[in-house]
Amino acid sequence: MQFIKKNLLLVFICLLFSNILQAQSGRKLPEIDLKDITGKNINSKSILNDSGLTVIDFWATWCKPCIQELDNINEVFPTWVKETGVKFVAISIDDARNIAKVAPIANSRGWKYHILIDSNGDFKRALNVNNIPHTFLLNRNGEIIWQHNSYNPGDEDELFELIKKETLKN
Repeated sequence: MQFIKKNLLLVFICLLFSNILQAQSGRKLPEIDLKDITGKNINSKSILNDSGLTVIDFWATWCKPCIQELDNINEVFPTWVKETGVKFVAISIDDARNIAKVAPIANSRGWKYHILIDSNGDFKRALNVNNIPHTFLLNRNGEIIWQHNSYNPGDEDELFELIKKETLKN
């Protein structure tokens, strides 16, 4: 009986969490100032892909699953762009102590997408990002149409299938 109660509680928590994530779908991208890896100010609205979908992925230099996710996406990213025209933006949440590591990590790994920095956490807070990696898919109007928290190998395949499906809608 105790086993059944624990399983029911786990199912309830999962359903609640998925409803919270779905409830946040449709929200618009907040307008926040970020920096690129050269220190130039970039407004979050300017990162949207006018002609299609935008993926925003929050990460940090100290987050091993984040690095693994970004490496795995980087391997298939040229195909993503060729097939769907998607734009991908990786946003570091590293603080002042680790900002200097962002560009060297991105450059040494050959990441082919935009890298921005949210060092004061305003953008992260505005999107209710509590754990990383945290990935968002936005339409051309800046509306969140999907989000995912954490990373397991293969999640990038699920994301690409969703991107292809959403691209066909437009």
